[in-house]
Amino acid sequence: MSGENTGASAHSEKICFDYTDFLAASCKKRWGFIDAIYGVMPIFGMVVKSTAELEKTPQERLTALALQVLSTQLSDETNIIRLIRLAEQQGITLLDVQLPYPLETAQLGMIKQKFPLSMGLSQKGECLSVDLGTVANIPLG
Repeated sequence: MSGENTGASAHSEKICFDYTDFLAASCKKRWGFIDAIYGVMPIFGMVVKSTAELEKTPQERLTALALQVLSTQLSDETNIIRLIRLAEQQGITLLDVQLPYPLETAQLGMIKQKFPLSMGLSQKGECLSVDLGTVANIPLG
């Protein structure tokens, strides 16, 4: 599934994801068996797509998928890596992640090493900006 775009065509408008809101929503969410499976094996959460899901805006789709795939039981770095992969699969090329605190240099390094060097990753305060535009144009090898 690496490199596949399972969402709509590339979306160049910047999408903002509030990680703090995700953490709050996750704490309130009641987990069922299927939710637990999605949390452990995120691929299952991306397999089934209804027409209604495809009609949502890229922001809404990303938020809905993130609530299925990200977990408060995982590290922030792992969640952000998953979020970036979800954005890539949805054809999102520009993503801002609003964090509750700035990431440390080691955390940024861990995230960067999971993606091609061409991916733009920068942080200003509590905002992590990701540019996947150049990653999407790299041919699969």
